[in-house]
Amino acid sequence: MIRSIFPVAAVALVAFAVPAQAAEVKKFTAAEFAAAQGAGKAILVDVKAPWCPVCASQHGTIQSAIAASKFDKLTIFEIDYDTQKDAWRALGVHKQGTLIAYKGKKEVSRLEFQTDKTAINNLLAAAVN
Repeated sequence: MIRSIFPVAAVALVAFAVPAQAAEVKKFTAAEFAAAQGAGKAILVDVKAPWCPVCASQHGTIQSAIAASKFDKLTIFEIDYDTQKDAWRALGVHKQGTLIAYKGKKEVSRLEFQTDKTAINNLLAAAVN
């Protein structure tokens, strides 16, 4: 009996151990951002600060959403509001908690300091649809 259960249990463990393919998350660099834009990728720029509760709420919503397979090709660039001021200023950002969606070089949606899950999901969808 144990021998017949073992293969099934082993397969089940492997299935749960293999992470689902998800969006690629990177620290923002101007060079990588430009390369992703030039390649026509779906992009989310997430300007956040570790002390920001709005940013934490946005992060949770984003993490839940990107588990869906439609976001497999999304590239997320995270900008640290405290240490990467030149980067967020160059994108016309005024405060932490800003999310910007791009299709290649074209900005397709922007949210500032919003935690509404529907609005965030719509922004993410704008990048990949």
